[in-house]
Amino acid sequence: MKKLALAAALSISATTAFAGGMAEPVMEPEPIVEEQSSSSSAGIVVGILALILIAAAASN
Repeated sequence: MKKLALAAALSISATTAFAGGMAEPVMEPEPIVEEQSSSSSAGIVVGILALILIAAAASN
């Protein structure tokens, strides 16, 4: 009787382990890295605009 109970317990635990089945692997998209140029003119433009604003404020 103990062997029958043990066999029943093992068969139940074995069926629940495979209940989900095989799932398709999910591949995450590869991140796209963009390199920024080292010679950016944004700093120059901001500096020129700052000088214009200071000159306009000083003239008033």
